[in-house]
Amino acid sequence: MQYLIYLLIYPILWLVSILPFPILYLLSDGIYFLVYHVIGYRKKTVRANLAMALPHLSDQERLVIEKKSFRHLCDMFLEMAKTMTISEKEINKRFTYTNLDTYLELEKKGKSIALMCAHYASYEWVLSMNNHITFKGYGIYKKIANPHFDKLVKDIRAKFKAYLITTKETASTIEANNKNGSLGVYGFASDQTPRRSNSMHWYHFMGIETPIHFGAEMLAKRFDMNVIYLNVKKIKRGYYEASFEVLSDDVRTIENYKISEAFMDRVEKQILEAPEYYLWTHKRWKHHKDGN
Repeated sequence: MQYLIYLLIYPILWLVSILPFPILYLLSDGIYFLVYHVIGYRKKTVRANLAMALPHLSDQERLVIEKKSFRHLCDMFLEMAKTMTISEKEINKRFTYTNLDTYLELEKKGKSIALMCAHYASYEWVLSMNNHITFKGYGIYKKIANPHFDKLVKDIRAKFKAYLITTKETASTIEANNKNGSLGVYGFASDQTPRRSNSMHWYHFMGIETPIHFGAEMLAKRFDMNVIYLNVKKIKRGYYEASFEVLSDDVRTIENYKISEAFMDRVEKQILEAPEYYLWTHKRWKHHKDGN
């Protein structure tokens, strides 16, 4: 059954991927109308998240952001499909870096790098970074249940010299690379909700006491990796600009959780500048410190 689903959907994704960008975004407008106005996909979740995170705005102001966020979500979904056939030249034109030298200077220090980013703007096209760097790039992801789509996603990333590893494979992969003397950059999208556990670290994010991921920081300390933050901005439809900021080049001297907290502060700043480009469909504040 999984293979049948793959056979039915793959041709649609491929056809979408070969559409010229103007047609792609016309299609996105149609999908937006269906997803937002007809289906109402996760509209209640988005509305609740916006109310908690942006209480200083009026209902009407949050409604504008809500609609823009759904439009961006549809754009990004189709841009993900476009990655199947997009050329290196095209993606390099549409996803640019303002200070690539900051990252490259970090490579010269001879340590692997933990790259932290958010589910903001275009986190999928960050894979274009591998066209500009020396280290082998790894993206940490949650394995797709359908093995055929899982392989497709890995194959698409490999086209841009990006390699996907699951969260369970991350520590062992970094350890093996360290033993082999293989330097890598490991991409952590660490802004979403961690699983509930007794070892949660709580921090104020968007003014709300929130459990945050600290796995990237702990792995960076365990394997003595440098840590860098990638801030992605949407310039206009189909065009993004990214900039790097070094969070630490001496992680073992920094108090536990401070790197993770600094990362969340930067994500918050990013969101406040243009909240419509954040992934609001995720239930970010479903955990409460009192256990409810």
